[in-house]
Amino acid sequence: MPELVEDVLRGDLRALARAATLIEDQDHAAAALLAKLRAHAGRALILGITGAPGAGKSTLCDRIISLLRAEGKTVGVIAVDPTSPLTGGAILGDRIRMQQHHADPGVFIRSMATRGIPGGIARATADLSTLLDAAGRDVVIIETVGVGQSEVEIARLAQVTILVTVPSSGDDVQAMKAGVLEIADIFVINKADLPGTDKLAQELHLIAGDRPVLRTVASEGQGVAEVLQTARGLERKAHLQPIATGPRIDHLGIAVRSVDRALKFYEEQLGLAVALRETVPQEKVNVAMLPLGDPRVELLEPTEADSVIGKFLDKRGEGLHHVALKVPDLLAAVDRLRSSGARILNEPRTGAGGHLYVFVHPASTGGVLLELIQA
Repeated sequence: MPELVEDVLRGDLRALARAATLIEDQDHAAAALLAKLRAHAGRALILGITGAPGAGKSTLCDRIISLLRAEGKTVGVIAVDPTSPLTGGAILGDRIRMQQHHADPGVFIRSMATRGIPGGIARATADLSTLLDAAGRDVVIIETVGVGQSEVEIARLAQVTILVTVPSSGDDVQAMKAGVLEIADIFVINKADLPGTDKLAQELHLIAGDRPVLRTVASEGQGVAEVLQTARGLERKAHLQPIATGPRIDHLGIAVRSVDRALKFYEEQLGLAVALRETVPQEKVNVAMLPLGDPRVELLEPTEADSVIGKFLDKRGEGLHHVALKVPDLLAAVDRLRSSGARILNEPRTGAGGHLYVFVHPASTGGVLLELIQA
């Protein structure tokens, strides 16, 4: 492991590929690897590029890569592709469109399969971003599989999120989901040489407020430099914001007998939008995440009666199950708590959304089950 960490920090391509495989496979060594790499991450510009299939995301990525390489910048690309129904792996459409960079050691491209995970990204996307950042890539580009009603998780990973749209014959903006429009830092109208561009631009300006609306013809390279320049400007603004360095609330876990029934209240009465739905087999729960700004509400429905949530419901009924705090260094926090005598209920493992977590027994926290999550 020390040798692998050193090779990754040097930017060795074979070490990067090996480490990426460990992370994607959720190998037992991945948590220790990431714990060592996180201390060296935080320098890269993380760009999220999302939008409906066919909008030209991959072509825009390809052109941005070319501009960055012309500047001498190194680039890491995480292309989240649909899962193949035959192999379970990624359908490598995005990598095919970036073939001109495959022999360039300054460009590392990794395609990932969603493997049934909603949210527009794969379970290990955040950890792969950390890997590429720690390996010294100047820019990390995350291209999502496409956005729908709940596929907005990219906004939690990227410093700047670019939503790629394209003119069409339908009511473009009306067809978009509210969550997708809210996550964008930059709106890009690609294929802007097509009819309907002006109409789409007017509609987006009404929604975007002071957020930039840009036009590109990515296949010709038109407008791409302006997109990159605008993204860099937004990154500089983000660096001026105060950064929380200590623990902060990530979510409130609420045990419910039916996620669908509970959502009728949270969506219809409170107006919240689901950002993620998935099943976590090791916890025997179905999960729905609803953002409340940065913190979230996590609805937990048992899939089996003998699960932790199932037993909680039988004993106490529906209600608050746990409070989750995000910490900058989970493994260090666990060591510190154990040395002080706190009761840790599990070894760090991957849960909903691909996040590493542990639970701390209520006897150590003043009566509340506490979940700690790696930031």
